[in-house]
Amino acid sequence: MLDPRVLRLIAITPGLNGERGEFVDRIAAAVRGGATCVQVRQKGASPRECVEIARLIIAAVSVPVIVNDRADIALAAGAAGVHVGAADLPVVAVRRFAPSGFIIGASLGSDDELANARDADYVGVGPVSSTLTKGDAGRAIGMEGFARLAGLVSLPAVGVGGIDPLAAGRLIAAGAAGVAVSSGIFSSLDPESATRQFASAIGT
Repeated sequence: MLDPRVLRLIAITPGLNGERGEFVDRIAAAVRGGATCVQVRQKGASPRECVEIARLIIAAVSVPVIVNDRADIALAAGAAGVHVGAADLPVVAVRRFAPSGFIIGASLGSDDELANARDADYVGVGPVSSTLTKGDAGRAIGMEGFARLAGLVSLPAVGVGGIDPLAAGRLIAAGAAGVAVSSGIFSSLDPESATRQFASAIGT
């Protein structure tokens, strides 16, 4: 069974820009700052590159690592789980071949995604605010939209999309199990300090 503490502060990786070593160091810095999980999102990378990057991150951090979109890549890399969206392999299909204990998260941004999301271990609800990090994120749903969608599933709900420390604190107060953050952490020159701000805001 998924420990909800894993979901408290998920650091979503930015795109690889530069040397892999420096990239992984920044991910590790976020974990030192309080990230409880890392989600590997590499939209422009090949499957082989994604596996290699995920393996490097897994070796460098002490928290669970999940891979965005691709369960096959997650399994090949030895990741703890996968996070799937509406256009990816459905949760029930992933369940058929995933090993016991494999974490499956699902995006939930509208009522249309409820059927798939209900079979997951947790849901990523959003985008709460407008975000430039994920081009296909959809229209912002706001705090009220988060509360409504999260209330429709009996699963831990993670707020995602354009979240700053203030919004993170508000989401936790509204019942979120955690928040998932990308640019709020990795747009900073000091991802460790940036992550600490989020950790402080949500009482991690």
